[in-house]
Amino acid sequence: MAREESNEVTREAIVKRLRRIEGQVRGLQKMITDERDCESIVTQLAAVRSAIDGVGALVLNNYIKICAPRGTKSDPDVYESMVRVVGVWGRVHLGE
Repeated sequence: MAREESNEVTREAIVKRLRRIEGQVRGLQKMITDERDCESIVTQLAAVRSAIDGVGALVLNNYIKICAPRGTKSDPDVYESMVRVVGVWGRVHLGE
């Protein structure tokens, strides 16, 4: 039961970060509408990208911690799922 509670706290932390990112994106929309200078807009875009990278790393880390104990290379479904998730995050992280 304690493990589920710690996972719940982690979910709350991730949702909190996503809400913060949502606010940053709304701020970016306003900056563009208000015709703010390009340097400020690019700076905020970089901040959003960094925040998304951080949330992605947390989610990926949690996925590996939760799924790895349930299955290893001997369980092809879990193993292949983990390989796909890491691959997808790698492609997104590299800007593809």
